[in-house]
Amino acid sequence: MLISIVLIPLALGLLALVVPWKGGLRALLIAGAVSHSIITAILGFSRQVACTPGAWIGLDSAGMLFLSITSIIFLAVSLYTIGYLRRDSNRRVRDSVEGFSFRNQHEAIFISCLLIFLASMGLVCISRDMGLLWVSVEATTLVSAPLISFHRHHRSLEATWKYLLICSVGIAVALLGSYFLAFAGHGTHMHLNLDKLIAGAADLDPAWLKAAFLMLLVGYGTKMGLVPMHTWLPDAHSEAPSMVSALLSGALLNCAFLGILRGHSVLSSAGLAGFSGELLVFFGLLSMAVAAAFIIGQTDYKRMLAYSSIEHMGILALGMGLGGLAGTGAMLHAVNHSITKGMLFLVSGHILFIYGTKKTAEVRHLLHTSPMTGILWLVGFLAITGAPPFGTFLSEMTILKGMIEGGRWLIAAGYLIILGIIFIAMARIIIPMAFGLPEESKESFPAGSVPLKEPLWFTAPALTLASIIVVLGLYLPAFIWKFLGQAAMAGGF
Repeated sequence: MLISIVLIPLALGLLALVVPWKGGLRALLIAGAVSHSIITAILGFSRQVACTPGAWIGLDSAGMLFLSITSIIFLAVSLYTIGYLRRDSNRRVRDSVEGFSFRNQHEAIFISCLLIFLASMGLVCISRDMGLLWVSVEATTLVSAPLISFHRHHRSLEATWKYLLICSVGIAVALLGSYFLAFAGHGTHMHLNLDKLIAGAADLDPAWLKAAFLMLLVGYGTKMGLVPMHTWLPDAHSEAPSMVSALLSGALLNCAFLGILRGHSVLSSAGLAGFSGELLVFFGLLSMAVAAAFIIGQTDYKRMLAYSSIEHMGILALGMGLGGLAGTGAMLHAVNHSITKGMLFLVSGHILFIYGTKKTAEVRHLLHTSPMTGILWLVGFLAITGAPPFGTFLSEMTILKGMIEGGRWLIAAGYLIILGIIFIAMARIIIPMAFGLPEESKESFPAGSVPLKEPLWFTAPALTLASIIVVLGLYLPAFIWKFLGQAAMAGGF
């Protein structure tokens, strides 16, 4: 059953290239999302989280966690996409070209790439060989590029090429790191199977292991969006269709994170967790600080969300580097960030449709113009900045508690300062968008106009994701906390 996580969406994606009508294409997308969710649920509830030593594929707790996140995000995105594709094709956007003109062949390629993208991310989650992991991460790069450039606008094409070039260089560095892992055995352990690497980690050369992790961190860190390898991310997330941005931020970045986790687990088994952990702490704090600087005064709300993703990838790296309770908090934060950011990007797409612009200054009085959209925008803002009662508050405080228990007071102080700066910066952008009155000199929706009715295809996925974040903040079952701890241990904490 495990390989069906990859084979079913792959087969449906290939089939989408030959289906001649739009209804059939959209049915394939929903079928792929639903079947993936069902299989993931069966694997989870049947406790089939086990790895056969030496096998190419297997599912440990960390893989199961990221597979579940991917499945949830993709299901929400697929429902949103169906309505998105049906939306008025004649609508023009003043400041961006956010998907209102679709040809059959473009839609076929789009849906095919979505499904194959799902298959490749699933393969990342179940890979137990560092070589296969590298191949699957590279596949996510290649198959997601057409999704970013779907609208054929010069900015989206530029973002796509930037994404391909930078991420391909990063993935090449990660491949070098994989070679270093194999060479660390000096000919006695020339393989890349993760279970064998962990079991024989004590016999591997520490110098080659350190070099390997550095290459893996730079390589997969490029795909994850860690600073200073992050430069592709703001453009790609900003110019892609909103549901693609949701997948990039909510699912794809986790795949790269998992690649770094695998490398960290090998070094931890070799007694080198201090080396890899300190590197992760450094890059985590650096990513948070740089993201905060770019969020201040941001004039494009989709780019703001993109820099927020860089911030939260920094938080994941920071928690992973500290280990212990902070490591478990990082696993929880991966769930919270993915679902919250997925919801925010879906909401941003609807804002763009309503106002026809990504400029924050031209979006005003959102709560009156489109009440549900405005409420979800505010909820997403509070959630992504770690305000109670949302799940991100719990995960960020768990990471903070881990810092304090570990005596990392300076890191904790810097962490809190950066979080405070980002909260204030995002509040200055989002609150005027929700409550501010439109300027008379600009075309906008006047305060006295009739509020727009939000379509079900938008509200249902966004509300569902928002509800998950609220529930995770109010009540976290003991079995989920135990599972997160197991996932952290699988990552080498």
